[in-house]
Amino acid sequence: MARPLVMAEPLDPTWIIHHCDDLLVLDKPTGLLCQPGLGQALADSLITRVQHRWPEAQLVHRLDRDTSGLILVALTPELHRALSRLFAERQLLKRYVADVHGVPAEAEGVIELPIAKRQHRPPLYGVDPAGKPCITRWRRLEEIQPTGQNAAMSRLELEPVTGRSHQLRVHLSAIGHPIFGDPLYGEPAAWGAERLHLHACALQLQHPLTGRPMLLEAPVPFQLPCR
Repeated sequence: MARPLVMAEPLDPTWIIHHCDDLLVLDKPTGLLCQPGLGQALADSLITRVQHRWPEAQLVHRLDRDTSGLILVALTPELHRALSRLFAERQLLKRYVADVHGVPAEAEGVIELPIAKRQHRPPLYGVDPAGKPCITRWRRLEEIQPTGQNAAMSRLELEPVTGRSHQLRVHLSAIGHPIFGDPLYGEPAAWGAERLHLHACALQLQHPLTGRPMLLEAPVPFQLPCR
């Protein structure tokens, strides 16, 4: 069932990456919730804006408020059920880009650390042996060595095999390379950064009803901060 329409903020048409009869793909900006929170102050959200134009629209998955990038929105119940199965069965590829503090010693790797919720408001997660299994693959794309006042930084491509809340942020912080601009898991010196440097840049899947292969991409909207 569609959520009540609680505000009149329009959907920015430049966010639309793909639109067909049953599917909408959006490039969500940082700072916007995917769905409404509790109270009027958190009423604005991506799906609220979408439903002003497409009342039947349903989110298939979510991103953190501070994470930007690709979001799938189903415009029919049939596609919503089919896409939800794809996510549950891990039959689509998700890729992110993140700028992190430091430079990993290896060129690529896999993080396998269980995660559990530590507090509810604000939501905060951490590595916990009793938590849910989580797997993240990563690959180093670029690095910048320290010069003057600038510390070493690197850009990573990330592939979350599992899809837990805050998984990428917690995993990278746990291995000593927190994401630049992360106020929850990052370096205190970067808390005043303009935004979290985490972006969902690509989704690859087969349309579950038509079988059509789809590669959806959204350009990274930030630069390595040491440049």
